[in-house]
Amino acid sequence: MERIIGIDLGTTNSCVAAVVDGVPTVFANRGGYKTTPSMFAVAKNGKRVVGHIAKRQAVTNAEGTVHAIKRLIGRKWDSEARVRAAESVPYVLVEGPTGDIRVRIGDEILAIPEISSQILTEMRRVAEAAMEDSVHKAVVTVPAYFNDAQRQATKDAGKIAGLEVIRIINEPTAAALAYGFGKELERKIAVFDMGGGTFDISILQISGGVFDVVATAGDSFLGGEDFDERIIEWLVFNFAKEHRVDLRKDKMALQRLKDVAEKAKCELSSATSAEINLPFIYSTGQDDALHLQRSLSREKLEDLVDDLIERSLVLCERTLKEAGLSKEDLDEVLLVGGQTRMPRIQKRVKEIFGKDPSKGVHPDEVVALGAAIQGSLLVEDTGASEMLLLDVTPMSLGIMIVGGYFQVLISKNTTVPTSATHTFTTVSDGQTNVKILVLQGESELAAENELLGEFMLTGLRAAPRGEVEIDVTFEISADGIVSVKARDSETGLQQAITVTATHGLSEDELRDIVDRNADFMLEAREDERFEASKTDMERLAREIERLFPQVEDAVRGTDFGTDAVKKARAALERARAAVEARDLPAIEKSKESLERTVTLFKGVLSRMRGG
Repeated sequence: MERIIGIDLGTTNSCVAAVVDGVPTVFANRGGYKTTPSMFAVAKNGKRVVGHIAKRQAVTNAEGTVHAIKRLIGRKWDSEARVRAAESVPYVLVEGPTGDIRVRIGDEILAIPEISSQILTEMRRVAEAAMEDSVHKAVVTVPAYFNDAQRQATKDAGKIAGLEVIRIINEPTAAALAYGFGKELERKIAVFDMGGGTFDISILQISGGVFDVVATAGDSFLGGEDFDERIIEWLVFNFAKEHRVDLRKDKMALQRLKDVAEKAKCELSSATSAEINLPFIYSTGQDDALHLQRSLSREKLEDLVDDLIERSLVLCERTLKEAGLSKEDLDEVLLVGGQTRMPRIQKRVKEIFGKDPSKGVHPDEVVALGAAIQGSLLVEDTGASEMLLLDVTPMSLGIMIVGGYFQVLISKNTTVPTSATHTFTTVSDGQTNVKILVLQGESELAAENELLGEFMLTGLRAAPRGEVEIDVTFEISADGIVSVKARDSETGLQQAITVTATHGLSEDELRDIVDRNADFMLEAREDERFEASKTDMERLAREIERLFPQVEDAVRGTDFGTDAVKKARAALERARAAVEARDLPAIEKSKESLERTVTLFKGVLSRMRGG
């Protein structure tokens, strides 16, 4: 059976899992960590790096290191999210050719899906190393409140990474799948999911292996990054007050502030205070330096972020109401995402829902596990085939009608996949074409909703207004991807589109990026082979160097000694030259020669000692 992995593509950290022999399993990366920082960088030497390596060089290469890019995927250049992000990130944002957001690193301008694909590629590598097999298919998670453009962009990222994304699944729903896997449950649960960049709340009914999402809501720009930003603002304000220096103008200082803010926040989940020390944070240019030293209490942190927590709780109360439930109707509340470790969040969640949150899931790993289970379910793997997932669309979908109003065709919290048809008429005499604007949102005014795409139905018969009837049909796939068709009900004339964001990547550009990334992947694999071969060769070289004196002493005065040692030294020189030239075939050949030399030397020493 073909391998299918589940990837939690997170704002701060990402995680990958698969169902192995019926058991959902999270894979550790090369460093032994089960989560990998969602960071990408172009190092000073031009090399692309991801994860822990990217994070380690972030301070010295702030403009070349990208973090929290998930918050911008599928967004427009003129979006509020871009304006807010530009105020806090050290890398440079630029407008793309279709009104999308891109990142400039040195001379390169990268699309957001291209950057996200680097993280997905790293997750793919982690899984392939763990399973010792190639992987080409994945289920990828997204926040429940992601719109169609953000879901499409995530799928594009998967394609660039060389993965067929067979399903996009909502993060809270994935968490619920992992929570209920292998259990006979009859209960209503709430999943409170706050990670690094996004917040979701979903209410589910679990019964007889059916996971039915009743209602969902969220905020795709609310998470741990905002908590970090509040700490940074507090540090910057106090430093400016004391020294009249704005640290935000120094990108290296800003990255250092980001690091200590995140660490202090995490520390305050278990401690009541955290010490923040940043020596030499600012140079005065007169052989003098300023240092930052402050103590942050848990109480102060809670004061700094209280409004952020309350924003999430308002959504919780609204979602309960939309689900037609009271807090007493819920059996359990799951906390998902690293930010839910904060004691204040746990306390407020308990107060809102009237019960202690469950400790039954790992907040950092449960989403990837659920994605892996969904992948297993799709191929009817043992253990998951009895489970059925019924998710919902998080936002209403419809079209713009005369007067600039929004006509809803599919209401939010409708179970997907689904379809709906509505009949419209022409609004002008002799009208022969109709422009269909596809929108997503909750406002009655079309302009206040998200424009997903547009297309023309042309060639209509000329007739008085109101006589030509047009059937508009919306379809939403299980991924939450939207397609629309419009049809003249009398003539059967039809136009249809799978909605693609007007500000996303074109098919031609996507193809070019896929090809370019394939080259990068090939180079990365060559680098991995080179490093592995180099490590093996260096180990053999050290062993030979260790054996040289013993062999020379043992065979001194014999013809063998002069010949064998001379050949061994020549083999070492060839091996080192091959490494210097990064010549993999030559390195592999040298490795074989060194392995024979080690075997020969050990054999000689064994015979001499035996004699």
